[in-house]
Amino acid sequence: MTYKDEKRGTWYCKFYYIDWTGIRRQKMKRGFKLQREAKEWERIFLEKQSGSPNMTFQALYQLYLEDIQSRLKRSSVNSKSQCVESRVLPFFKDKPINQITAADVRKWQNRLIEDGLKPTTQRNINGQLNAILNFAVKYYGLPQNPCKVAGLIGSSKPKRMQFWTHEEFKTLIACVKNPTHHILYSILYYAGLRCGEALALTPADIDLEKKVIHVTKTFHRIHGEDVITSPKTTNSIRTVPIPDFLCDQIRVYILETYGMKKSDRLIPLVNTSIRIPLNNVCDRAGVKQIRVHDIRHSHVSLLIEMGFPAILIAERIGDTVDMVNNIYGHLYPNRHEEVADMLQALVSK
Repeated sequence: MTYKDEKRGTWYCKFYYIDWTGIRRQKMKRGFKLQREAKEWERIFLEKQSGSPNMTFQALYQLYLEDIQSRLKRSSVNSKSQCVESRVLPFFKDKPINQITAADVRKWQNRLIEDGLKPTTQRNINGQLNAILNFAVKYYGLPQNPCKVAGLIGSSKPKRMQFWTHEEFKTLIACVKNPTHHILYSILYYAGLRCGEALALTPADIDLEKKVIHVTKTFHRIHGEDVITSPKTTNSIRTVPIPDFLCDQIRVYILETYGMKKSDRLIPLVNTSIRIPLNNVCDRAGVKQIRVHDIRHSHVSLLIEMGFPAILIAERIGDTVDMVNNIYGHLYPNRHEEVADMLQALVSK
């Protein structure tokens, strides 16, 4: 039931429910501006408690969200929730999950395609809906997942990456006047860090005597809050040797940044504030625009061009050898003819 709080001028709901142990309990929630908001909150709460396949998609989503919050990193949960709440929830929100058909899913998929989203984005969003409905099949009695009948959309393979040659990077970096952006681009290009890893660095993470960067964490901005978490994978925790000139650049940058402490973030930027300045300096330098993450790809391209093997590159950038071969394999020269020539030379001796 909903009631008006005359003193506060707001609405609240107060009702009984049976919890998972079979005990009858009372629930009250205050602070709603509108009566319909209080009723909606009560409805969703009771649907979640019932956990039946006729609950609405929104109630299922709340259960799914509560489940993954204890299992995934906060940044991963935030990424999933942003995707679902912007692209999935508006379409399926009030529909009982046992009434969602494959035809409904196809109609929703067609909207994603019509919106002109990238194939990889389409595939990711479709995967979020699929995961939520799989959750319902496994734990809440949904007979089958209509996503499996509807099929996939989009592609799991992104377009071929872009990267800078070393000459292009030198042209670009010469045009960067902001010292913070200058050191960021240099670390991304010459050390191959992910952007979040670079943004999480502190002076204490960099041993200028041993000439190494210790990568142990990553940075995210979540709902306006700066959040430092462990890196993407266990492989991401690594020590990256860096050249003398990069050590010198970092040393000068720290000395010239007033009041920087060992525990301060070396590069106090957020992910979303980097792309536009990068595009602007690309235009000034006459260098093609690439994504921030493609600077890391440029580092790998440089190492491949220098002849380093996949296993060393994987260790340096915090990935697996399989990942390096899958993503960058096309950059390695085809040496099959060289193998044949060397075998011929061996036999001809």
